[in-house]
Amino acid sequence: MLPTLSPSLLSRLSELVAEQTGLNFPQERWSDLERGIAAAAPDFNFPDRESCARWLLSVPLTRHMKEILAIHLSVGETYFFREKQNLGILEEQILPPLLQARRQNGQRRLRIWSAGCCTGEEAYTIAILLDRLIPDLKEWNITILATDFNPEFLRKAAQAVYGEWSFRDVPGWVRERYFTRTADGRMKILPRIRKMVTFSYLNFADDVYPSLSNNTGAMDVILCRNVLMYFTAQRAKQVASNFHRALVDGGWMIVSPSEASNRLLSMFDPVDFPEAVLYRKTANAESRMQKPKSHASEHPLLQPLRETETAPSLLPVAQTIPDVGTFAIHALPASQTEEGESPSLMARNCANQGRLGEALEWCEKAITADKMNPSHHYLSATILQEQGQHDIAIRSLMRALYLDPDFVLAHFALGNMHQSQGHYREAQRYFGNVLLLLRNHPPDETLQEADGLTAGRLAEIVASLQASLPEPVASNV
Repeated sequence: MLPTLSPSLLSRLSELVAEQTGLNFPQERWSDLERGIAAAAPDFNFPDRESCARWLLSVPLTRHMKEILAIHLSVGETYFFREKQNLGILEEQILPPLLQARRQNGQRRLRIWSAGCCTGEEAYTIAILLDRLIPDLKEWNITILATDFNPEFLRKAAQAVYGEWSFRDVPGWVRERYFTRTADGRMKILPRIRKMVTFSYLNFADDVYPSLSNNTGAMDVILCRNVLMYFTAQRAKQVASNFHRALVDGGWMIVSPSEASNRLLSMFDPVDFPEAVLYRKTANAESRMQKPKSHASEHPLLQPLRETETAPSLLPVAQTIPDVGTFAIHALPASQTEEGESPSLMARNCANQGRLGEALEWCEKAITADKMNPSHHYLSATILQEQGQHDIAIRSLMRALYLDPDFVLAHFALGNMHQSQGHYREAQRYFGNVLLLLRNHPPDETLQEADGLTAGRLAEIVASLQASLPEPVASNV
């Protein structure tokens, strides 16, 4: 299709879309941009693409407007076990030694993020791989986070029902072992695999990550394949930098072969495999940005990390976030440690390093020193959740709400936990509570315990999460 909108209008429109969504539409893709605006025009109640485009340029874009643009402008091409070279490396060379190390040190936990998950095939592929690799899966605390900014994609992913096109070039055993056939002939993934994945809304252009509020910290592996190519160079670099901070030391960044770029991913160490290049976060990587690619003989998997290397923030440290309410603000002078740090801050530091048992002990000390502080119970709940103790974490959050019924982040955390467990009615209830409470906060107000997240942005995130939840099953009563 040849563009019919003026070059000036398309240029301004591409700049707007890049700023608000991160999606890049250079001149050679203006026809795609115009096609998307034409498709979105009826959703915006406009009869034609030009009037819709001029209106978009004249008003501030709301969350709902950005979601409509995401639906019509983002690419949804994916399928199970896509790019088998990368998946083979992950399954055969990265995950086995990582799982063995975690099993030996007693920390049976793993965190993987499918960033830009589209309709969920990649995230479920990872869940299937882990199901095959881990015979004692029930004894592990596995997090598979799958995020996207297209609410329609998230709805389809949560339904976990797929047509034949999603299974092209997929071995037959995948369907036989992990899917059941629906009445209309499509394939639905098994509930136990569905429960391994948590789907969540995230806009790379707007949202803060890594962050406790969206569970995007301390990842072992991040897969962001066929996503960065659609961003501007500046946005792609920013996203890659955020991913670097979201990974633990030794963590892996996996992009598609067409996106592998030492310049774009200069903060990582490139690792050469026979059929692909993957990227790894190692200590002091910034000082080695000009270093040539690693080779198989120097494989980082064989090089243990030093004891001084620590993971990035799973729980943000107070002093790194100025002017934001944090746990350390509530610490009592009488409960200071010999090092001058409060128990709550010590709990954060231990959690950031993956020492969850110690972190929980410090939380208990903080609660003993100030039982009426809801923030201590909230912090305890986040650590318990990471340990896989979901029921106890929920009780800690309920204690926080007993002490402060208007604790917005506690309601939000409960909504997320119920969503991850498939309790969608409960999730909707707590997400609804969040939206009601946020009416009492100005949109630009930074919320307590929210890593700089504003009330307005949290409202947008919650509304998107609500929209992505499956419809409740109708009762026959």
